[in-house]
Amino acid sequence: MWWRRTERLTSYYLVANECGALTKRRYRCGLLWLSLACGDCYGWGMDVYNHPTFAMACQQFERVADRLGVPPDQRSRIKYPKRSVTVSLPIERDDGSLEVFAGYRVQHHLTLVATKGGLRYHPDVTLGEVAALAMWMSWKCALTGLPYGGAKGGIACDPRKLSISELERLTRRYTQEMIPFIGPQIDVMAPDVGTNEQTMAWMMDTYSMQMGYTVPSIVTGKPVALGGSLGRRESTGKGVAYLINRAMDTVGVRASNATAIIQGFGNVGSVATYALANFGLKIIAVSDVNGGIYNQAGLDTWKLNQFVAESGTVVGFPESEAITNEQLLTIPCDVLVPAALERQITEKNADKIQCRILAEAANGPTTPEADSILEQRGDIFVIPDILCNAGGVVVSYFEWVQDLQSFFWSESEVLDKLNRILEGAFVQTLTLSRKEKIPMRLAALSLGVKRVVEAKRLRGLYP
Repeated sequence: MWWRRTERLTSYYLVANECGALTKRRYRCGLLWLSLACGDCYGWGMDVYNHPTFAMACQQFERVADRLGVPPDQRSRIKYPKRSVTVSLPIERDDGSLEVFAGYRVQHHLTLVATKGGLRYHPDVTLGEVAALAMWMSWKCALTGLPYGGAKGGIACDPRKLSISELERLTRRYTQEMIPFIGPQIDVMAPDVGTNEQTMAWMMDTYSMQMGYTVPSIVTGKPVALGGSLGRRESTGKGVAYLINRAMDTVGVRASNATAIIQGFGNVGSVATYALANFGLKIIAVSDVNGGIYNQAGLDTWKLNQFVAESGTVVGFPESEAITNEQLLTIPCDVLVPAALERQITEKNADKIQCRILAEAANGPTTPEADSILEQRGDIFVIPDILCNAGGVVVSYFEWVQDLQSFFWSESEVLDKLNRILEGAFVQTLTLSRKEKIPMRLAALSLGVKRVVEAKRLRGLYP
């Protein structure tokens, strides 16, 4: 893998193609840098993705590849992203100053119809992290039977420190730079950490203005009034709760006697909290980026919802004591839901986790070293991330289909179809895990990776 700066030739740019030769392509966007890989490049220069999260994703893949018997010479083609784009995003701040942000988009594999994945706004976004998330999205889509390759995008910024108008300018600039690489049949974005329905509305409008007509299928997770799907915003959290309910049935935990802890009170964590409370679980601790709260007798989720709506954080909620995110992960409970960022459960705290079910609502919350510890313990049922948080991309797929057909479904239809797909993926994963006596994560990854390997085998290698 290597970097080549594009050189402008009138309305064209010279772009390094997969074999290192320069090809001429037309662009309407500004100067950008491209990272493109091919079989001849694998094995050297891949430090462009150097990041602990990407190393973690690769480690998981190699374990699965060993189990599936994937030939060594084919692994790089499956593992490394097909296309990575890095752009500089200059915007004018409200005070008149100019600031440049870094933006990324990684498309992991293009073997199927299009790539699919979220766009996150976070200060710590890097190309390596985005590449790992794109890889996991590939396995997630394959596990649930969606006709997508994985993708992910991000902008290194703190959205809390930007005004609405600044966020709009940043989003529109990013979309403009990405236009050569996205489209309803190429790459479809969705909300992620730090982004929401409004972000997607701006992206859809920017892309549509360039096309000259409205293209609602360019993004998912947008407002219902602009072609979004009913149930999309709640889909990830409700999917997490549905799978936790199935896991409780599997291991014999009764909801009426169960306690739950949720790390991360964003869109996914908050929806999962309320859904679990409706199932009858007692929520004893939650946290967000500012800290956590704990009450062994249970938190009143209705009052918590009102408090967060007014204050913007769970910290300071009455009838609770303050705890840190680190403390939260080690409190005894029946269900632990990490719904924040990656690499939260590590070799340092894995032996201190005291739950019966670990439901990974976040992407990559458990490191491989922690996985080994949990496997040796054998007392925790893990719902792996590519299964546990798949509800969001499943309903994004439903939204994409509805936009393409201009035929929309009711919320009950959406949730019924979602539960059917999650049920199928859960049963397949659990069956393989029990049959082969392998961990749930290895079973889920095996199903996903195997389907991608088979799709690439059937299409062959062009030219």
